[in-house]
Amino acid sequence: MKVVQTSTFKYQAKKLHVNQKVILDKAIQQILLSPEIGETKKGKLIGIRVYKFQMINQLTLLAYELSSDRMQLILLAIGSHENFYRNLEKK
Repeated sequence: MKVVQTSTFKYQAKKLHVNQKVILDKAIQQILLSPEIGETKKGKLIGIRVYKFQMINQLTLLAYELSSDRMQLILLAIGSHENFYRNLEKK
């Protein structure tokens, strides 16, 4: 499966420390192993899945979606819960 990053995701991931990027890579690997692992969203965010994981004692959310042919994993955003969904709706 091909992994595609949006510019928002790249910007947010770029600000992470090295040890945080290692944890993020493991979370992405978990999604690749089981794409249905994330919670599906409703309403304005229909079609988007959110995977929740711990990153250095903090709950972190990773928003992604699968392409219609299920050959691409599109990484949309990463961050803490505060304003995460509001910011995701704006994109």
